[in-house]
Amino acid sequence: MTVLVSRRLSTVRMADLVVVLDQGRVAEAGTHDDLVRRGGRYAWLFRQQASSYR
Repeated sequence: MTVLVSRRLSTVRMADLVVVLDQGRVAEAGTHDDLVRRGGRYAWLFRQQASSYR
């Protein structure tokens, strides 16, 4: 098992499990695709970061 802590969401796209923490608590968990589909905090953050690369 490897644990990767990153603010760069493009780095965690290929992880088997992404866990989003908010104020020390688990806010969301799932694969990148699942979290983007759900449209929650992770999806919003990912879109914000991705827009800066376009």
